[in-house]
Amino acid sequence: MGVAVDARIGGHVLRLDEPHGHGGLGTDSGPTPTETLLAAVAACEAMTLRLYVARKGWDLRDIRVRMTASTVDGAFVIVRKLELDGDLDTAQRARLLEIAGRCPVQRAITGQVRVVDAPE
Repeated sequence: MGVAVDARIGGHVLRLDEPHGHGGLGTDSGPTPTETLLAAVAACEAMTLRLYVARKGWDLRDIRVRMTASTVDGAFVIVRKLELDGDLDTAQRARLLEIAGRCPVQRAITGQVRVVDAPE
């Protein structure tokens, strides 16, 4: 049977799975749920930065956000590597690092999060 699932998001379908051998059930037919979460945070940060830079008129040609995650002392820790390609000074780069951390998805996962059951 495996563990793969299809997540329906609006008109899109995203296959999520675990790597082969993960608990004996994964087939690696899609990203893991954790990889999908990291992709959502990275994409949100990049979009937030693009909007901010467009408003400011700064010279930023490309944004790359790479994320990894691990559990450290019981806490889920995301490590971000933000690469900014453009003619930016030190102050602009520092500001963009600050703005990246304000994306809505990052705020959601770093704030108080509760999962509740929908009423029947």
